[in-house]
Order: sequence, then C-alpha cells, then structure tokens
Amino acid sequence: MDWPPSAVVTAREVTAGRIRAVDVLAASSARQRAVGQQLNALIQPRQAEAADEATAIDERADAGLPESAVLAGVPISVKECFPVRGLLTTLGIPSRRGAEDTHDAPLVQRLRAAGAVVIGKANVPQAMYLHETANPVWGRTLHPLDPNRGPGGSSGGDAALVAAGIATLGVGNDLAGSLRQPAHACGIVAIMPRSVALGAGGAFDTMPHLTAVRPRAGFLARTVDDAEIALVAAGVPLATAMPRRVAWWDETGPIPASPAIRRAVHEAVERLSRQGIATARLSADLATEAAWLHLAILAADGGTDVRGLFAGARPMPGVRRLLAIAGLPRRWRPAVAACARVLGRRIEAEGVLRTGPRTSAELKALVAARDALAARFAGAVAGCDAVVCPVSSLPALRHGTAARLVLAAAPCLLANLLDLPAGTVPVTRVRADEEHGRPWSLDPVLRAAATTDRGSRGLPVGVQVIACPGYDEATVVRVMRLIESGPLGILA
Repeated sequence: MDWPPSAVVTAREVTAGRIRAVDVLAASSARQRAVGQQLNALIQPRQAEAADEATAIDERADAGLPESAVLAGVPISVKECFPVRGLLTTLGIPSRRGAEDTHDAPLVQRLRAAGAVVIGKANVPQAMYLHETANPVWGRTLHPLDPNRGPGGSSGGDAALVAAGIATLGVGNDLAGSLRQPAHACGIVAIMPRSVALGAGGAFDTMPHLTAVRPRAGFLARTVDDAEIALVAAGVPLATAMPRRVAWWDETGPIPASPAIRRAVHEAVERLSRQGIATARLSADLATEAAWLHLAILAADGGTDVRGLFAGARPMPGVRRLLAIAGLPRRWRPAVAACARVLGRRIEAEGVLRTGPRTSAELKALVAARDALAARFAGAVAGCDAVVCPVSSLPALRHGTAARLVLAAAPCLLANLLDLPAGTVPVTRVRADEEHGRPWSLDPVLRAAATTDRGSRGLPVGVQVIACPGYDEATVVRVMRLIESGPLGILA
C-alpha cells in the first residue's frame, strides 16, 4: 500500500480488517518523528489517548464495525481553536496557557463517531489574526518545503501536517481564507462549506460580536475524495452534481498576481474545457469590491473583540500592527491615508480608508452594501455553476510578512462575505522563470510581494473553486475533482 493511504482507503481497509488502525497510527507517529519536529505543527500530541482509540477501533472492526464508521482509523489533526477534551485552547496567547478543554467540540465528536483518531492539536497564528502560523506559546510552524516560509494560516498547522503525511485530514475553520490560504501554500485540498452545513463546528469564537459574517468549519485533505468523505462523516449531504458551465478570472485585487498564480488558473480552466465544461471569463471587479467590504465588516468593531482576548497583555508585533490599524479612529484616517500616499504606500492608504470602527448605523450600511453586492454577483454569474479563480496573489509567504501582505488573501473574501461554499485544489508549482517580473515599486506591499516571488521555485500553487449562488458543496467537490491532478506537498 502506498503511504500515506488516503482517508477513503484507510477506512475501507481498517473496516475490512486488512490493515489495523494501530498500524496506521504508528506510521503517522513515525512521520511525526521524522519530519514533524522540524515543522512544529503538531503542538499538542495525544499519543497515549490516540493509541487507546486506535486499539478500540480495531476491536470493533474484529466484531464488525457499523457502516457509519466512514473514517475508521483515519488520523486527523484538530486546529487549536477547537476543544478536544484534556488539551488546551490557548490561541497562542500566553495568558491562556491554563485554558484546558473540558469537552470535545461537536464537530470533533462527529468525526470520532465516524471512527477518526485524533492525533492532537495543530498550531495557529496568535488570536488567529494573521495568515502566518506563529505565536509566543507554541512557536513558529515551518512550511513543509521551505523552512524560510510558513504554511499560511490560520489553519496553517493542520495544512503542514496533512501535506507532510502526519495527519490524513485536518479540521480547521475559515473567516478570511484560513482554510484555503494554507491549502494553496502547502499543495493540498481544502473545503469550506456554507454556514448551514457545519456552522462553526464548536470552535472558540474570537469575535463573538461579529454577526454579519461568521467563521465556518471545514477540512484540509490531500485529495478531493478525502475532503468529500470528511464532509460525509460530518453529516453534510452531497448529492451528485455535474457542472455545465464555469466562470473564471485570474486577477487578484490590490496585489497583482504572481505569474504562477495566473498560469494555475489558466491550466485549471483548460482541464475543465478538455472535459467538456463550458467556461466564461469574467472581470474580478466584484471580487475585489467584496474583499474590501469584507475587511470593513471585520474591522467594524475596531478590533475590540480580539484585543479583549489578550486581557491587557501585549500581542506579538504583526498582530499588534493590525490591531492598531483596526482601532484607528475614522476621523484620523483621511490624514493618515494622505501621508501614506505621499510616502508611496498606496495600498496601505486604501486599507486605512476602507476599514476602521463603525457606528451601528454605519455597520448596517455595510451589510446593506453586502446584500446589494450579492445580487450583482448572482446576476454576473447567472447560468454558471461555479467560479474558478486564484486563492492568493502569491505563493507561500516568507516568515514575518503576513501583516504586510494581508491583501494577498483578497481573492478568498468573496466566498466568506456571501456565505458561498468554496475550496482549494492544487494545480502546479512555481517555475524558475516565474520568480521575477514585478515592476519596481516604492509601495512596501508590492516590494514585499516581489520578495515573496523570489526564491519561490517549486512551491505549490492552487486554485479556488467557489459555488455560484444556488449551488452547494457538491458542486465545489465535483469541479475540484475535474481539476485535480494530485497533492503537491512534500510526499507528492
């Protein structure tokens, strides 16, 4: 059997008694010993408990597992924000080191009932406020292919574990690309269902007063089939879906796309065309507008909810920078933006003007703008089942750059804003001739983007699939399967 076996194969073989869950777990542990210490992704292992659970699964298999055990013996990691009894939910904040979980999150309970073996918790960015998985409690998680880069975030620890073959599935969540960004960075698959499908899954709520948009639970996997079986195990119904027409764009908003990003979209569209799917190129203008609107809604409380998690303690620098921008009073923002423009910081100036604290009336206006944009988007994609577009402007980010490159994730935010199901599927790797080519710029954001491109040869590049209004997770899964050519992580 090839290693690591997929979730589908593992569950089938364990259920049939042809392989043992304890042996699958032992192989996972061997991978952790071989590469996991360097990655620093599995920050709360539960070896003894997992071994007991695997043994119990084997005993039940000997007695005849129930058909509902669709994840029998599958090793899964859980993002640190989801409760797992006996472990900690620190969110990377030192004052929360004693926050022990007294129960399993409802989503974790469902996956356990389906036979999954929880190997432990995976690392997250501090307060889950960056697309960079590092914090002062558990340290920094490294990219599986390049130790100078990170696996993305905020579900970056799980993405690194899945790409490295330590976990077969990862449980994460997504409010602003937090599943899709790390999947793209690490060369694996992600799926983010609609809110009605899984909701938050029982994850810790870092922004409890945010109601206009909500974080959604989802999964990271090495293949589309594995992502699908995770949805099934979690209770998400998946009817057969045959897409007929797919819209696409290759623009990425404020930060122009790296050459490999555009090429990946074109290759994905070509794969669909070869399989008889009609394709239509559209403008990305609505997606860019959605990104700014989503960021405005997220920042409408001025960062108050997230700031409160620290109980007066000092956040790490990247988080502190973003919270300072979020809390800047709106009356000061025009002057700050004008100064930023004079200094050549055009993108940061735009961000300052678009975000910041809002009154309840102003927030209501943002929500009305969201609803109007949803209607315009539905009209633009009428007759299409799904959209194929970039996940990010860039390949995996270098350490310490996520606060500067927040808008690299702009392509993800349309699906979050409009509560559309979406996923990421790996397509290609960056070529040597795609590491350069950005024009020189005074703007520090664009300079950071150019630095990200340099040395990126061989890094994975994925594309995003978003279901159009009226379509569900099955459509996303089907389109991703038509695009899929295989995982691009370190075991590919």
